[in-house]
Amino acid sequence: MHGADEARQLVASLCVYLEDLQESGIDGLAYGESAPAVDHGNDYHSATSPPASVEPAPAEGSPPDPVSAEKETLDKVRLDLGNCTRCGLSGTRTNLVFGIGNPAARLVFVGEAPGRDEDLQGEPFVGEAGQLLTKIIGAMQFKRSDVYICNILKCRPPGNRNPQQEEIEQCQPFLLRQLHAVNPEAIVCLGTFAAQTLLQTKEPISKLRGRFHDYHGIPLMPTFHPAFLLRNPAMKREVWEDMQKVMRLLDIELKK
Repeated sequence: MHGADEARQLVASLCVYLEDLQESGIDGLAYGESAPAVDHGNDYHSATSPPASVEPAPAEGSPPDPVSAEKETLDKVRLDLGNCTRCGLSGTRTNLVFGIGNPAARLVFVGEAPGRDEDLQGEPFVGEAGQLLTKIIGAMQFKRSDVYICNILKCRPPGNRNPQQEEIEQCQPFLLRQLHAVNPEAIVCLGTFAAQTLLQTKEPISKLRGRFHDYHGIPLMPTFHPAFLLRNPAMKREVWEDMQKVMRLLDIELKK
C-alpha cells in the first residue's frame, strides 16, 4: 500500500513537471535527452516586436459580429448555458463556474478551468492561484470587482487535468458570448489553453506572451497562469512586464 502511495505521488509530480515544460514552450523531449534550457530573456525580447494580427476563425455556434448583432448580455448567456450537461464534466462537477466581476469591465482575465476551490465555491480564481491573481489585479490599480474573470471551461476537470478538445468545443461558444457581452478594452489570457483557444493557435504561451494580438478588434495579451507562477516564482517578472503593457494600453499611469 505504501508503494502505491509513492507511485501516485511520483505520477502527480511528473504531471506537474510536464505541465511546467509545456507552459515554458517545450512541446516534447527526445528519448534519452535531458530537458533543454528555456531562455525566457530571449522570449521577452522577441515579444517586443510589432504586434501581430491574429484573427481566429469563428467557432461553431459562436455569435455573429457584435457590431451587427443585437446587444448580448451576461444574464442571457448564463440563462442559455443553464444547468449545462453538454459534456461529461457535468457529471463530476460540484458547481458550474460561470464568471464574476463587472459586466462592463475595461479588462477581462480568461483562465483555463476551475480548480477544486472554484468548483466548491462556484467562483473563478478563489484558490491560491486566485489570491495571486488578486494581487496582480491590485498592482494594476484595479479591484477584482472592477474587472471580469472567467475561464475557458465552466466545470472542473477531474483531478485538475488538462481540458480536452471536446470540452473546449462545448464551452467555447459561451466564452465568446461572454467576451462579446462585456466588450472590454483589453483581454488577458492566463496560460496556454486560454491563449491557444482564443487565438486558434498551437504556439506555446512563452512564444505568445509579451505582445498584443488582435481578438475581433480587442487587444489580447497572453501571459503565464498564476498557478505556473506559484511553482516558478522567478517568472513573475515576465508577467509584470506583460501587465505593464496592458496598463499603458488602458492609459493607467505606472507608479514609480
